[in-house]
Amino acid sequence: MSVAVPRGFTASGVAAGIKPGDALDVALVAAPEGTVGAAVFTVNTAAAAPVRLSRKHLEATAAVRAVVLNSGGANCATGPYGAETAALMAATVAGRVGCSPTQVLVCSTGTIGSQLPRAEVLAGIEAAADRLVAGEAAGYMAAQAIMTTDSVPKQAAYASPAGWTVGAMAKGAGMIRPDMATMLAVVTTDAAVARPALQAALGRAVDRSFHELNVDGCASTNDTVILLASGAAGTVPDADEFETAIAAVCRDLAEQLAADAEGATRVVVLHVSGAESAERARHLGRVVADSALVRTSFFGGDPNWGRIVGALGTAADGDTVDRVDIDFAGVAVARAGAAVDCDQEALAAQLATGNFTVRVSLGSGPGEAQVLTTDLTPEYVRFNGGRS
Repeated sequence: MSVAVPRGFTASGVAAGIKPGDALDVALVAAPEGTVGAAVFTVNTAAAAPVRLSRKHLEATAAVRAVVLNSGGANCATGPYGAETAALMAATVAGRVGCSPTQVLVCSTGTIGSQLPRAEVLAGIEAAADRLVAGEAAGYMAAQAIMTTDSVPKQAAYASPAGWTVGAMAKGAGMIRPDMATMLAVVTTDAAVARPALQAALGRAVDRSFHELNVDGCASTNDTVILLASGAAGTVPDADEFETAIAAVCRDLAEQLAADAEGATRVVVLHVSGAESAERARHLGRVVADSALVRTSFFGGDPNWGRIVGALGTAADGDTVDRVDIDFAGVAVARAGAAVDCDQEALAAQLATGNFTVRVSLGSGPGEAQVLTTDLTPEYVRFNGGRS
C-alpha cells in the first residue's frame, strides 16, 4: 500500500528543516532505468517553479528516474531564485540517482510567495537519497513528508491477478478545485506500459477522480499527478484492467482527500446525470460545489434544493433548470424544477448524521459525473483566516 511496493521503486521521507521541529518535509521516490513517466499538471497560469520545470523535463524525455517532493513551501511566485532552487533540486537528485536532471520531476507544496531555504532543502535531498529503500514503511514515510494541512497520510494500492501492482500517495486538504489534479500525487506501477498509453490512462483516471473533487473552489498553483511505470514485473497489462486500476487508485485518493478536507464535517457526492456529455455533467457539478450557499446548507444538514437550482441557473439554460429533478439521500425533493412533498424534518435529521449523496438529473442525456465535495464550515474560515 505505498509507492515503494511496486517492483523497482524505492522511497524515503526526511526532516530537512523546512517545517519547524522534526516534521518530515522532503520525500524522494526513485525508479530503475527504463522507467517511463506521465503527468497531469495544474492549468493555473501562476504555476509554480517546480511545475514549470517538470513540464519541461517531460517534454524533453519520457524517461523518469526520480520524483523529489517537499512540503512547507510552494516555491511559487519566487522569481528567478525560486526557479534556480527547483533546478538545483533536480540536479542534486540526478547526481545521487545517476541520471540526467531532465529525468527528475520536482514537486513542492505549502505557502505561496516564500523562498524555500535552499541549503536545508538540498541537504534534505542528500539525506533522503541515503535512506532510499523499498517497502511499505518507506512509502509511508514519503507520504508523511508531503503533508501540509493534511491530518493523515493518503495512500492507495492495486494488485493485479496477472502479477503487476500499483502503489500511490497523495496530499491535499485545502485549495482544491478541479481544473486538473487538485493536489500532489505520485502513482507507481511495475507493469510495462509505453508512454502514450500511460498518459492516456492517467488522463482518463484524473477525469474520473481528481477532476470530480472540489473542496473549496480554489485551484492550486502546484497541482501535479505523476504516474511512473518501471516494467519490473515483466508484464504488459491488459489495457482495460490497467486503466480501471489507475482510475480506482486515483478515485480512492480523491475520496481520502475529501474526507480530510480542512474544517469539513461531511463528504457530499453530487451525482449529476442526464447531461449531454460527462464533461458537461462534471462542469455543472463543479458549479454547484463552488456555491458557498449550497455548501453551507450541507453543513447545516438542510435539504435546500433551491440553492442548487440557483447555482445551476448560472451555467445551464432555462429549459434544463425547468426540468431538473433533485434527491437528497435518496429522498425526492424536487421534480421538473418544482418542490415535491416529503418529510422535511425526517430528511434533515438523516442529513445531520454524516455523509450523503445529492442526485441531480438534468434530462435524458447520456452524460453523468460524481463530483466529490464537502460542507463549508466555520472551522474552515477560522483555519484559513489565520496567518500562515
